[in-house]
Amino acid sequence: MRKLLRHRGWIVLGFGLALATVTTVVWSYGYRQALDALARQGEADLELASDRVSTQLQVYQELAVLMARHPVLGQLEGEEDRRLATKLLREVADHTAALDVFYADATGRVLVAARGITGPNVSEAEYFARATYGALGKGHEVLQPQNRRAFFYAAPDFGADGLVRGALVVVADVEDVEQTWRGSLPAVFFTGRSGEVFISNRSELLFWLRRPNEPGLRPKSGEAVEFSAYQVGGHEIWQLGWGRYLPKQALHQAVELPVIDMVGEILLDTTPARRIATLQAAALAAIFLAFGALLFLATERRRTLALANAVLESRVVKRTRALSATNVQLRREVKERQEAEAALKLAQQELVQAGKLSALGQMSAGISHELNQPLMAIQQYADNGSAFLSKDKAERAGENLGRISNMATRMARIIKNLRAFARNESEPISRVDLVQVINTATELTEARLKADQVTLEWDPVEHKDPVYAWGGEVRLAQVFVNLINNAADAMLDQEDRHVRVEINDGEQLTVTVSDIGPGIKEPEKVFEPFYSTKAVGSSEGMGLGLSISYGLVQSFGGNIRGTNAERGAMFTVELEYWTEEDAA
Repeated sequence: MRKLLRHRGWIVLGFGLALATVTTVVWSYGYRQALDALARQGEADLELASDRVSTQLQVYQELAVLMARHPVLGQLEGEEDRRLATKLLREVADHTAALDVFYADATGRVLVAARGITGPNVSEAEYFARATYGALGKGHEVLQPQNRRAFFYAAPDFGADGLVRGALVVVADVEDVEQTWRGSLPAVFFTGRSGEVFISNRSELLFWLRRPNEPGLRPKSGEAVEFSAYQVGGHEIWQLGWGRYLPKQALHQAVELPVIDMVGEILLDTTPARRIATLQAAALAAIFLAFGALLFLATERRRTLALANAVLESRVVKRTRALSATNVQLRREVKERQEAEAALKLAQQELVQAGKLSALGQMSAGISHELNQPLMAIQQYADNGSAFLSKDKAERAGENLGRISNMATRMARIIKNLRAFARNESEPISRVDLVQVINTATELTEARLKADQVTLEWDPVEHKDPVYAWGGEVRLAQVFVNLINNAADAMLDQEDRHVRVEINDGEQLTVTVSDIGPGIKEPEKVFEPFYSTKAVGSSEGMGLGLSISYGLVQSFGGNIRGTNAERGAMFTVELEYWTEEDAA
């Protein structure tokens, strides 16, 4: 017994070590994959932030180049000339939100300025020195005593002899540049050649410094902060303790920006990557544990049966020949037991197979119902295209081919939505033009309504202005296609057939689809799955349309209800208005 327990212990220990090893490997692989995806997102965010900063500063660069050759700046000898030039520069500064615009001669003496915040002489400024050589000068510094960060563009002004006689300098306010993207991205900052953080959407990082050939940043005061850096799968990870508005562990990326002579850097929180890796490892560990438990139970069962057989055989050997009949009977019972176990296993397999077939049947029913309308539209457009080609109307045939392409794209989107629904996922809802959605639904049902001689009351001209609602364009169109088709089906047994679609954009946004058919027999059951008033086995539908429509409208935050009107049935779809405030 002790030997058996020791053997079991080694098995459990080995299984635990294998599980820990596999889980660690899966976590590491999942973490690296998640970091790769996070890195791609970071590259896009950093490129976006860099483009915003470079584009906004580019405006001031172009302003400097254009204003450098202004005729007023070429005549600054008299007081009146300088007064006119000062007025011009002030107007330019006011219109462009520049901190200052000034003109300095070749010696660096400021002759005229919009506000004069840089002092009377800029000869020692690097950006001005570059302009005196005939190139576009640029630089940044903190203006005192205002303590404002500024970016400078200096454009040279050439005289008639081809020599630089002065430079026009435009001073941009960095805080204005930051306002357009502050808080809209992860932590982004831009450092100059000295390693100082000069622009950032996290104000607590401003003026932090990077020591030469060292990662990370330090406050300008030199105070030590919590920091460490390491590599994971070719990515640089920073371990930080820089404040509650910055991640504790971040993916660091950088890009050179020679246009503004800076380096753009971004810090992306790696918590989502670790969470994804942990979920993957936990899922695999759960599968392994379940498999191990099943294997252990099967082994224990086999061991128990083996022990029982050994005891039985031992007793049979000790029996005398007088008990041979009993022995034969016992063997027959053992055989029957084995046959019963085999039958049980076969029944279990058949039950599992039946469950699979049932799930497949439900999936096929949903897919066929969702794809039925686009397939009918594609067939109709294909027939129309063939007819137009036979009549040498290539342009009209091309329009039908284009519609077929659109329907194929739409079918792909429907399949994508079905797959997302099967995985318990959903595309985020967004702004949808309700008028365009109904136009699409009526277009898809137009051929069927004409074939069944059903009159549709819907005038797109009366609704030429868009009505925006929250929803999904394809799924919301499918709701109205289902409602229109159901209304047409309800009136097939009568001569007068009329369907009306109406938008009510009052305080509550609603869309009503009404008919003049026999009405709803059981309104409380109309949205239940597989509920249908059609004949069993009918090819016209399976009772899933209204149930699916109900679920789609509920997912948009709306509601759908069916009632009996004075004549016929009326279905009302309630939706939420889309507003700019809600989107923000």
